[in-house]
Amino acid sequence: MPYPICVTCGNQYPDTPQPPDHCPVCTDERQYINPDGQQWTTLEALRPHHSNIIEALEPGLWRIKSEPRVGIGQYAFLVQTAQGNILWDCITLLDDATIQAIQNLGGIKAIAVSHPHYHSTMVEWSHAFGHVPVYIHSGNRDWILRPDPAIQLWEGSTLPLAEGVNIVHCGGHFEGATVLHWQQGADGRGVVLCADTIDVVSDSRYMSFMYSYPNLIPLPASKVRAIVSALQPYAFERMYDAFGGISKRDAYARLQRSADRYIRAISEP
Repeated sequence: MPYPICVTCGNQYPDTPQPPDHCPVCTDERQYINPDGQQWTTLEALRPHHSNIIEALEPGLWRIKSEPRVGIGQYAFLVQTAQGNILWDCITLLDDATIQAIQNLGGIKAIAVSHPHYHSTMVEWSHAFGHVPVYIHSGNRDWILRPDPAIQLWEGSTLPLAEGVNIVHCGGHFEGATVLHWQQGADGRGVVLCADTIDVVSDSRYMSFMYSYPNLIPLPASKVRAIVSALQPYAFERMYDAFGGISKRDAYARLQRSADRYIRAISEP
């Protein structure tokens, strides 16, 4: 099976004669094992039955999602800048139509991935756009399942990718979990692409935080405070998460209020 992909989480593995016995991402307590057992697929098997939808969210920001759902069903985002486009997070499905559509938008100069649940087929994406660098925080080093020279580990609190575009290390959901701050977004008032390091909940006036979303394991208060602290230097009006949640206005203040509410809820009276 060439470059096997875990059906449950969508992460791709190296080309080996046999796929692994299990997917470490799914056996970790933040994810889950397929009730029908470990199953594998490939890009070649997915392409005839799936396609990607690319939609504009606001000037300079596009969202990409597969239909029908592949893996856990997250979105990827394309941020357009004068220095080249940034792909934030990855999805598993990549096909010729997606490559052409993104080339028509200016291509990709770099990829940044928030945490291991979205590593997916990041190496395939890099190679398809000229072996562009894939930036991953060093805290997620042990979760790189398909190594490749394109993968660039970084350390510290921030990494600039273009003018006004910075990856911000927040931790929490994973040790190396990151978000992306785009200063020019929301008409210059700032946008944060938060993956699910922060989750915009159904009441979009609020966000929440989890160690594991499918297994409902909360984060401790100290981790939530660290996430909020990491974003304090940045102004932002909007926040987009990885599953369609959008905080359309006043997102900076909403994050502060959400953290306070969360910490009160998990604290003993």
